[in-house]
Amino acid sequence: MHGQHDGQGNVAGGFEGFFARATKVTGIGSQAELAALLGVHRSAVTQAKRKDAVPKAWVLAVSRKARVDADWLEFGQAARRGGEGGDAGGAFASVPKVRARLSAGGGSFETEGEVEALFPFRREWLRRKGNPANMVLMDVVGNSMEPEIRHGDMVLIDQAQTAIVAHGIYAVGVEDTVLVKRVEKRPGELVLLSDNRDYAPIVLSGDALEALRVIGRVLWIGREV
Repeated sequence: MHGQHDGQGNVAGGFEGFFARATKVTGIGSQAELAALLGVHRSAVTQAKRKDAVPKAWVLAVSRKARVDADWLEFGQAARRGGEGGDAGGAFASVPKVRARLSAGGGSFETEGEVEALFPFRREWLRRKGNPANMVLMDVVGNSMEPEIRHGDMVLIDQAQTAIVAHGIYAVGVEDTVLVKRVEKRPGELVLLSDNRDYAPIVLSGDALEALRVIGRVLWIGREV
């Protein structure tokens, strides 16, 4: 039976069990190393131990880093299946929104990898799109991809999909800037294209091409009205 959740997003699966399993799959040897792995202060780990409850974001972060089942990390057992071919973990999966900004103009990562919130998506839909364990949500800043992607939109990115597909939209890192662009592959070069015609294509070749980081493919766009 799964543990209960409180209003703070904690899971009552027990700190010691979580810590033991996290140690096993990550190689960490102390609570200080767990704090460093999660990017939190040591006091946060001490508080979680005292409450015997682990924030859901921590479970997701460790499961993603170690590529192991999140339910196993929480409770010591894999998610139950609803019969042969059933959907593990229930109908919905939580995708972390990281506190980072993807530029669709001139912005950059602000705080890489820090989980800001969790958003439920249908697990079956995510699996049709790619690997849910590698997916994150991020906000977009800038207007270079309008009208397809607007300033303030939230995008779903599969970080496992880094192979360039024609007409695909990707999050890419160029020097210290992260851009959302359509990517076109040409012999010996890549072209980053903006849907907004006010922005010229960015052609990368040679050393600039070698330095390019393809973070992942954009699979979905969410927008407030």
